[in-house]
Amino acid sequence: MAENNVIFGINGPVVTVKGPTSLSMMEMVYVGEQRLVGEVIGLTRDCTTIQVYEETTGLRPGEPVYSTGGPMSVTLGPGIVTNIFDGIERPLSSIEKVSGAFISRGANVSSLDEEKQWDVTVLAKVGDHLSGGDIYATCPETAIITHKMMVPPDLSGEVIECAPSGGYRLRDTILKLRDAKGNIHELTLCQRWPIRRPRPVEERLPATRPLVTGQRVIDTMFPLAKGGAAAIPGGFGTGKTMTQHQLAKWCDADIIIYVGCGERGNEMTQALTEFSELIDPKSGRPLTDRTILIANTSNMPVAAREASIYTGITLAEYYRDMGYHTALMADSTSRWAEALREISGRLEEMPGDEGFPAYLPSRLSEFYERAGYVRTLNGKEGSISVIGAVSPQGSDFSEPVTQNTKRFTRCFWALDKSLAYERHYPAINWNTSYSEYLGDLSAWYAQNVGENFMKYREEISAILVEENSLMEIVKLIGSDVLPDDQKLIIEIARVIRVGFLQQNAFHQEDTFVPMAKQMRMMEVILHLYHKCQEVVALQVPISKIVSLGLFDKLVKMKYDIPNDKPELFDDYLREIDEKLAAFLK
Repeated sequence: MAENNVIFGINGPVVTVKGPTSLSMMEMVYVGEQRLVGEVIGLTRDCTTIQVYEETTGLRPGEPVYSTGGPMSVTLGPGIVTNIFDGIERPLSSIEKVSGAFISRGANVSSLDEEKQWDVTVLAKVGDHLSGGDIYATCPETAIITHKMMVPPDLSGEVIECAPSGGYRLRDTILKLRDAKGNIHELTLCQRWPIRRPRPVEERLPATRPLVTGQRVIDTMFPLAKGGAAAIPGGFGTGKTMTQHQLAKWCDADIIIYVGCGERGNEMTQALTEFSELIDPKSGRPLTDRTILIANTSNMPVAAREASIYTGITLAEYYRDMGYHTALMADSTSRWAEALREISGRLEEMPGDEGFPAYLPSRLSEFYERAGYVRTLNGKEGSISVIGAVSPQGSDFSEPVTQNTKRFTRCFWALDKSLAYERHYPAINWNTSYSEYLGDLSAWYAQNVGENFMKYREEISAILVEENSLMEIVKLIGSDVLPDDQKLIIEIARVIRVGFLQQNAFHQEDTFVPMAKQMRMMEVILHLYHKCQEVVALQVPISKIVSLGLFDKLVKMKYDIPNDKPELFDDYLREIDEKLAAFLK
C-alpha cells in the first residue's frame, strides 16, 4: 500500500483520495480499516474516486485504501449453483454464520466453500496441448448439473503434470500447464474473472430456436429466442416478478440465474421460499439444483446494485461456456438505473433525461449485448437469454429506462395495469407488445410444432387487432348497431383473450402448456370461427349461435383437456361440426 492511499472525502458510497496514487482505473480496492469492498471509477492526477459496495457509515478521512492490483472479479468454480449471493458474490448463508441476520460491514468470507471435497474426474493427460476454454476436469455440482473445469480463455500450453481423478478441494492443483514462454501455470478447480469484461467466444450464432416457457401469450404471440433479450415493463402490481418467477420455473433453460436488484426484501424471501419448495418438472429434483440467486434488496448499499447485474451475467457466461443454456432474470433494471443516477449525482456529473446519467444507454447496451447464442471456445453451443424487468413510475413507458431498453431488446412484453386489476394473468398487453424474433423462429415452429402454427398465430393476431378497433366503436355507440359478422369477431376474440391468452399459474394443467397443445387450442378456436362465419353468412342471428354454448365451452378447454391427451381436441372439432350442421342445412 502506498503511503498516500488514504481517504480524503466521503459522500455516501463515493470516496475520494487526494493526490497521485498507485491505483488503476476499474481496480478493486479495500477501503478503510474494515476493508470495505470498492472499485476505482474515476482517476485524475489530483484525485481518485472510489465507489464503495458496502455501507460507509463510520468511515473517516485518513483511513487507508488498500490496492488489490486487479479489477473487480468473481470466483468461478463448483458450488455456485444452489448458492445465494449478494451483489458482489458474497454467499449470504456463510455471512449469516459469521455476522447473524444482518450483513456486517467488511465481512470477509470466501465466495465458494474452499473446504468441501469434490469428486473430480480429470480428463487431461500429461503431454496434452490445451488452449483457452478446453475442459480438463469435471465433477457433479448437483444431481442434474455437471461442472466442467475449463482452461482460462487467455491461457494455453502443454500439460506437464497431472493429478489423478479423486476427491479435491477448490484450491487444490489439478494440473500444471507450461505456456509458449516456458512459464508454469497451476490450474485448480476455480478461476477468477472480471465482471465488466465479457468472456470470449468462438462465434455468435443466429437465434433460430425459441426459449419455450409454457406460457401461451409468450410462446405463441411474442416468443423469445434462446440467446435473445426481452424486456418486461410494467407499473407497480402488474405482475413483473410473478411473470419472471413463472419463467424461471418452466422455461427450458438448463440453468436459471435470478438477480433481485433493489427489490423489496419480502419479494426476495418469496422467491427463495418458492424456489426451494418447487420440484423441477424436467428432472424431478428441487428447482434450486439448477438455480443461482443473487439477492440485492432495496435496503442493501445502493452501489452493490450496480455490480449485481454484472455479477449475474458473468456467472451466466461461465456456465454458457460449459455448453449450457442459461436464462438470466434481472428484476429490476430500473432499480439498477436508479443506483447509477444516485452515484452520478454524488459525482456531480451532468444529468440527462429525468436525472439519469448521459451514459445510461451505453450501460444498458453493455449488459444486454452480453446475451446471445454462441459457439464456445471448446466447440460447444451455449446461450444466455436475458429477461429484464423495468419498473417505470406510474406505468409511463416513455421514461428513459424503458425507451432505452427497447433499443437493445427485440422482445417487448408490456404489462398492463387494467389487465392486472381484472386478474388477467399474464397481464401482457397484446396490442402494445411485440417480438422481432418471429421471422427467425418460423422454420423451427414449422419443423417441431406444425406447419400451420404460424398461419394460426397470424390469424389470431389479426382477430385481436380487429377486435381492438371494433371496441372503439362499441364504446361510442354500443354493440347493438354492429352487423353479425362483426359481433362474431368480438365473441371469438373473447374466447381468445380469456380461453387462450389468460392462464392460471396455480392450475395443474394450465401453469405450463406444451407447444403441441397450444397449437391444437388455436386450431379449435379458428375452426369454430370459420364455421360460424359460414352460418352468419346464411343470415342466422349470432345470438342463436352463442346460445349453443360452444364459445363458453372453448373458454374452459384449457382446464378440461389434460396436457398429455391432445387427441381430445378432435372431440371438440366434431361437436362444433355437429351443432352447426343444422344451421348450414
